[in-house]
Amino acid sequence: MTRLLKYLKGYTKESILGPLLKLLEATLELIVPLIIAMIVDYGIMGDGGSSYVIWMSLLLVLFGAIGLAFSVTAQYFCAKASVGFVARVRSALFGKIQTLSYTDIDRIGTSTMITRMTGDASKVQNGLNLALRLLLRSPFVVFGAMIMAFVVDPTSATSFAVVIPVLSVVVFGIMLISMPLYKRSQAATDGILLKTRENLAGARVIRAFCMENAETESFSARNDALTGIQKRVGMISSLLNPLTYVIINLAILWLMELGAIQVDSGNLTAGEVLALYNYMSQILVELIKLANLIISITRALASASRIADVLDIESTEVSGNVTDGSDSEYSVEMRGVSLTYSGAGAPSVSGIDLSVRHGETVGIIGSTGSGKTSLINLIPGFYPATEGAVLIDGTPVGDYSTEALRERIGVVPQKAVLFRGSVRDNMKLGHPDASDEDVIEALKTAQVYDVVMDKGGLDAEIEEGGQNLSGGQKQRLTIARALVGKPSILILDDSASALDYATDAALRRAIREMQGEATVFIVSQRTSSIMHADKILVLEDGEAIGMGTHGELLNTCEVYREIHESQFGGGAVNG
Repeated sequence: MTRLLKYLKGYTKESILGPLLKLLEATLELIVPLIIAMIVDYGIMGDGGSSYVIWMSLLLVLFGAIGLAFSVTAQYFCAKASVGFVARVRSALFGKIQTLSYTDIDRIGTSTMITRMTGDASKVQNGLNLALRLLLRSPFVVFGAMIMAFVVDPTSATSFAVVIPVLSVVVFGIMLISMPLYKRSQAATDGILLKTRENLAGARVIRAFCMENAETESFSARNDALTGIQKRVGMISSLLNPLTYVIINLAILWLMELGAIQVDSGNLTAGEVLALYNYMSQILVELIKLANLIISITRALASASRIADVLDIESTEVSGNVTDGSDSEYSVEMRGVSLTYSGAGAPSVSGIDLSVRHGETVGIIGSTGSGKTSLINLIPGFYPATEGAVLIDGTPVGDYSTEALRERIGVVPQKAVLFRGSVRDNMKLGHPDASDEDVIEALKTAQVYDVVMDKGGLDAEIEEGGQNLSGGQKQRLTIARALVGKPSILILDDSASALDYATDAALRRAIREMQGEATVFIVSQRTSSIMHADKILVLEDGEAIGMGTHGELLNTCEVYREIHESQFGGGAVNG
């Protein structure tokens, strides 16, 4: 938590006034039993009469009103500080996630980051709110009540000195036993959240394979395990109130016995015995509050530590300060490039040499798992090369600033990702200053303009993940989004797999006819998509086993020829 306290900056006033007002409220609460004692001893049993009782009762009402004002104001300040604090933490966490490289995200896990942003952040907020309200107030009331009891009658107050340690042992003993179980419960809850997220994201796949019953049984097993843990911790925690009430009631009986003896001897009044009883009740309530507070703070500290661990991650994304490349004849160069993912036993790509001139189109093909996506992810710097160098316009990728690199490279990933909102919002995602004319031009190039117009134009709404679009429509829209910024390097990572051959051909023709000398990388499983490329790179197990034009590879590369013949038949070798 201490690593996150810097985000409380700006809420110093609220963080001080909240606890201070709670202490003032507690002070009034400690005075109330004395006023009640005075009403009993002097107003009811003494010479004060009804007028004294009325005035003192009005004083109690006044104290209650002032205490209520203190409490409400304190609640407001504490809530404002805790909500503002967590809002800043969430912003910092989200900002940190945006700086993480693909390697960092792979290592941490998407589900983990979502849990940090939601569940952990909420626990930190609740813990801080309770800490500001009760961390000073509850101990203050416990020790204040004991001191006031000694002020009233030191002899009878000895029961307080015995009861408080016994209550503390019971309360904090149960808390210490429960805390590890609460942590296990949280871990089991995280597992259920992960399972739920996977099922929601893969609902169609699960139904396609008729795995509903199996997934339901798997979820039930996890849920039963969580239920078992929660039952155990619930049974232990349920002992808190009965044990504390038994102890406090025994203490009250002892107090009443001592008080009766003191009253009979004339050393104590009935009102003072009533005041001692009230102080004993206050101690009980505050100790239970303190126990619950410590449990909440423990949870909050654990969650804060997990959040801080993410914030403390040093991003492995390499970013320099170069904004323009040199006057190289090559748009992209790879010199002995290899890539080994974090934790992987073998490289996914190894020993790749490639030189691509400005305006050239490069096709990349290979079997599943051959390293095609891994290779093109090196160009925009999504993953740093573990060996060799990748150069853009003669400058190493790592020397460019992230903004400059993203500005010149347009990437269309394998999975078409669209966001909820209008078509215009999605198209301007990376280029908010783009005009509608730029968007329309990109839509036409991507062969999706007519589709957009039929759905209502640029203001047509896209549902989350593009659920109201077909696979081919989503792919073409993501291609259009990449084209809006007119990148000098365009990477299409198997992004036309859902298109028919005619649309695919029209798309490739439109891209070739774009203004400027855009260097295009096309990753595909279909030779028809890359056969007109200036050069084609064939990958197998992460290594380049062939490079050349379509005609050259048909004669020199067996793997390429097999792929082509499997799609077109042995007689259509020339495409």
